[in-house]
Amino acid sequence: MLPFSIELRPGLPIAEQVVFAVKKAVVSGQLRVGTAFPSVRVLSQELRINPNTAQKIAAQLVAEGVLVTTPGVGSIVAERAGADRREKAALLGAELERLVVEARKLGLSLEDVQAGIEAHWKRLGGK
Repeated sequence: MLPFSIELRPGLPIAEQVVFAVKKAVVSGQLRVGTAFPSVRVLSQELRINPNTAQKIAAQLVAEGVLVTTPGVGSIVAERAGADRREKAALLGAELERLVVEARKLGLSLEDVQAGIEAHWKRLGGK
């Protein structure tokens, strides 16, 4: 069983959905620092995806600093405490831009978006 939850949806790349699910699990506390992450083989089997896709997911999570890999040990959730506030905010840049574009396409106001963000923040344990 995977240490995070995901419901794959059609229309979005699988790798993108899994990476997002892992990041969500980390920020919500479902995956904690130092937690072992499944191997590429296990990820591939559990999600019923191509091993190359599973490798791409793992590589992206390592490249983004979500996971660290140690030869002979495997991958674990990385410690992000060393990142400063500006660096952390920069990690959200592309996601925020997508959010704004989608919100504007739907005709939502800034207040609507802020209310939605606040609701999700609280639901995921934010104060």
